[in-house]
Amino acid sequence: MKNFSNTYIFTFSFVMVVIVALLLSLAAMQLKPFQDKNIEVEKKQNILASIRIKSTVKDAVELYSKYVTESYVINSKGEKQEGADAFSVDLKAELGKPVTERMLPVFVGTLDDQTKAYVMPLRGKGLWGPIWGYISLQPDMNTVYGTVFDHQGETPGLGAEISTEWFQKPFQGKTIFKDSTEFISVKVLKGGAKDDDPHAVDAISGGTITSKALEAMLDSCLVTYKPYFIQNRHK
Repeated sequence: MKNFSNTYIFTFSFVMVVIVALLLSLAAMQLKPFQDKNIEVEKKQNILASIRIKSTVKDAVELYSKYVTESYVINSKGEKQEGADAFSVDLKAELGKPVTERMLPVFVGTLDDQTKAYVMPLRGKGLWGPIWGYISLQPDMNTVYGTVFDHQGETPGLGAEISTEWFQKPFQGKTIFKDSTEFISVKVLKGGAKDDDPHAVDAISGGTITSKALEAMLDSCLVTYKPYFIQNRHK
């Protein structure tokens, strides 16, 4: 049995580490376009879901091109920002900035009856990790048309229920303004919302922390769009 010197062992180990690192880097570079494409498709599926258009991985790009007819970026005053791409905005990074410096994406869906739906992205902190989603409003910039929510690691059967249709559907038809200027968002109430409450939905039984985190996400994200909503509402 050969005896190898320490120098040989260290050199051999170093070379193997370098080779493995290079192979991993090469694999990551080759896979990145596919990963980026998957992220793009998933984002388009979520935006479509918020305007109540069902899609699959195969048809999401086509349906997005058909139904999402416009997108732009606004600032905290509701003013459109020229040259900015709404789809490329990193909401996580924007939320780390002062409100006055944020770029706020807006996606405009045109439905089969030519009705417009205005989509805003959402991001917040759940019980075990980030939560996110999209919400669309009718042209009155007040009435919720649709929502989609998702999470990274909420508890299955409890907080993870935010990603289910039964939780998301009750948001449809709720309103985010109490009157023409008083923004109150949509509340997620433990113990259940009253049937005639236009500003609240039921929280998830056993998932109160995630439910309230989602309520906070809606409030903190949508309030930054308030000037835009007021300036652009249509009866």
